[in-house]
Amino acid sequence: MKGPFFKNLAAGLPVVAVALFYCVIPAFCEHEKKPMCKRRFYNVEQVKHHTAWDFVKWLATRKRSRWPDRVRTEPCDPPPRQVSTGMIRYTVVGHSTVLIQADGVNILTDPIWSQRASMVSWAGPRRAVDPAIPFDKLPSIDAVLISHNHYDHMDIPTLKRLAAVHDPVFVAGLCNGRTLRRHGITRIVELGWWQEHECKGVRIIFTPARHFSGRGPFDYNRSLWGGFVMKVSGGTIYFAGDTGYGKHFKDIRDRLGPIDLAFIPIGAYDPAWMMETVHLSPSEAWQAHMDLDALVSVAIHFGTFQLTDEPIDEPVEKISTLARRNQGRGGIFVVPTFGKGVYLEELQ
Repeated sequence: MKGPFFKNLAAGLPVVAVALFYCVIPAFCEHEKKPMCKRRFYNVEQVKHHTAWDFVKWLATRKRSRWPDRVRTEPCDPPPRQVSTGMIRYTVVGHSTVLIQADGVNILTDPIWSQRASMVSWAGPRRAVDPAIPFDKLPSIDAVLISHNHYDHMDIPTLKRLAAVHDPVFVAGLCNGRTLRRHGITRIVELGWWQEHECKGVRIIFTPARHFSGRGPFDYNRSLWGGFVMKVSGGTIYFAGDTGYGKHFKDIRDRLGPIDLAFIPIGAYDPAWMMETVHLSPSEAWQAHMDLDALVSVAIHFGTFQLTDEPIDEPVEKISTLARRNQGRGGIFVVPTFGKGVYLEELQ
């Protein structure tokens, strides 16, 4: 096969079939008399719904930057078993996986230790950087937060392994439990937006996001997506999950703020005409940081899996430039070193 169209088509084949089905289905809320998980969920601020032809157009015309096959990282010290009451420690493992430690409780967000973010193990986006904490070096995990069911955020092999080794509670949006139960995971809490669950004294609130869900051709928006706020003695922590820009950031600040520590995605935004309503660009991530009035924001969702077309370093370069230009205006926005544990107190 020759030419950019065929190269791009070959690269996208693992997801073409899914896209042809669910890209053409509009988001709406079906009749309330239907059982909850036979309805579709929808965004308060609508996202742009692309047709299958839009997806083909992207494959035909995309200018996909070449990422390195592998990025070397320096080994970091393993995390402590737990941290003391009143302290907050975080370690970005890679992509949207963060280990959050506070009040003796250990929480993982969107954990993925697999080599591919895909429905199959032999194709799809491959890791450019290994998980910064080896799985066997994790402390005992009390809770796993799952923002939505896309493969780079709900990685079943990792979740099954966590369930077998740590037996945490899995907290996710409504109707995500059926996917987990099919794989033998039973300690599940499902929440609607603004609903909450308490885990060992930590309040976990499920918050709105501007995104969508689906793992195959027939489940588009059948499960709810969102982010999480965690209330601990040392402050308020926000994990955005996957989201486009919207008024929900100000809503979260107004209802649950002030935000002491926010984890905000900065990657997977190019081309904008395909991604802008469901992913944040670096400039939108900065605006979300300002809307949240966050004391400290930490970049996630970059430099791990090549999901879209921007170069591997571009999101970091852009958010770093914005942070320098706006120094002294609001809180700080930092780019993490994967695997390096940071106490929030060190940044304040």
